[in-house]
Amino acid sequence: MNKSEPQPDPKAESQPEAKTNANTPPDSTPEVSKRAYELYEERGRQGDPAVHDWEQAKQQVGKDAAKPEPNPDAKDGPKPEAKTARSSFIRKKPVIAGLVVLAVLAAVAVGFVVGRFWEHSKKDPNRLVLYGNVDLREVELSFNNSERIAEVLVQEGDRVARGQILARLDTSRLKPQAAEAEAEVETQQAVVEKLHHGSRPEEIAQAQADVASTKADQVNAQEQWRRMTALAGLTTGRAISQQDLDGAKAALGMAQGRLDVAEKALDMSEIGPRAEDIAQGEAQLRATQAQLELLRRKLVDAELVSPVDAAVRSRLLEPGDMASPQRPIFDLAIVDPKWVRAYVSESDLGRIHSGMRASISADSFPGRTLSGWVGFISSVAEFTPKTVQTEELRSSLVYEIRIFVQDPQDEMRLGMPATVNLEMDPLAPSHR
Repeated sequence: MNKSEPQPDPKAESQPEAKTNANTPPDSTPEVSKRAYELYEERGRQGDPAVHDWEQAKQQVGKDAAKPEPNPDAKDGPKPEAKTARSSFIRKKPVIAGLVVLAVLAAVAVGFVVGRFWEHSKKDPNRLVLYGNVDLREVELSFNNSERIAEVLVQEGDRVARGQILARLDTSRLKPQAAEAEAEVETQQAVVEKLHHGSRPEEIAQAQADVASTKADQVNAQEQWRRMTALAGLTTGRAISQQDLDGAKAALGMAQGRLDVAEKALDMSEIGPRAEDIAQGEAQLRATQAQLELLRRKLVDAELVSPVDAAVRSRLLEPGDMASPQRPIFDLAIVDPKWVRAYVSESDLGRIHSGMRASISADSFPGRTLSGWVGFISSVAEFTPKTVQTEELRSSLVYEIRIFVQDPQDEMRLGMPATVNLEMDPLAPSHR
């Protein structure tokens, strides 16, 4: 290499490239857009900033990016590595924020698990708390007859007593049928009494008179026959014709037959009706009585009566509707007995027995408790229903129990959530 030839200056060669890079700074589009809008605002939003303002803003942003930033540690100008590191840090900020959120959530989850464990560890071994819902029995009342409804006497929410009439049916067709059946019973009853009493004395006397009359006819016919046969023997058949003899003989036979009939009729009058006839009459009497009782029962069933003390939950039919045994007219809720249906896990099942004392509370009555006792423990395990409130997992096997409640004021409603506190006292008295 010739030393006399001038050597190129590396700083001079790098300056145009640095200038070019300074005029087009990377990632400067947001700054250019912002500066172009500011120029457009300065001109009072006059004209189109899409061309002129954009170019002007681009030049100003390029000049600002080309200016070196003061660095007390280095005098040779800004280092490209520092700007690159800052851009990398900015790009990593969302990732860091996400990691921080995940860490916070993990800490909350761990705290929840530890808290639950601590809560379970602090449970009173002599007390068991269960959560359930108030339950009671319901009755759907319907008429036994298919007839049109005439009256409905109660409303939803009314308290009804046992034996109280709740509704009535139209009986305009049942009453005449019952009257007809009653007349048929009376008729058949008279027939049976007549059969049991037998023949009257007058009837027997009439039969005896018939026997005497036919006896006289038979005696007369017999004498007439005897005289004619004697006369025919004396005259060797010349005084009496054979035709007269045959007529006298026939008259005697007819008289004898009438006598036999009269005597048998007298016997029947004295003996009375046959046993079979009496049994037949009594059977017909029972049939008519059964028909009458059925119609009377229909008349009684035309009035719908409450079977128990209850509250009317629903009134389903109105006057004028056609009632039938398949269509309920009322839905009654039996207010006593009343219980809380709860579920207990297998681990706590051995700590509960029938008759165990309990106290029941509800959110609707803060600070108040009702007395109760365990009255039913299921012998079959089941999966926890979705509607039940328990502290265990829903997929675990539990056993249903019923805690009967003493609620004289009828404050607990069907389906109301309730909390049950059981005292683990094995000597608690039983309630049957």
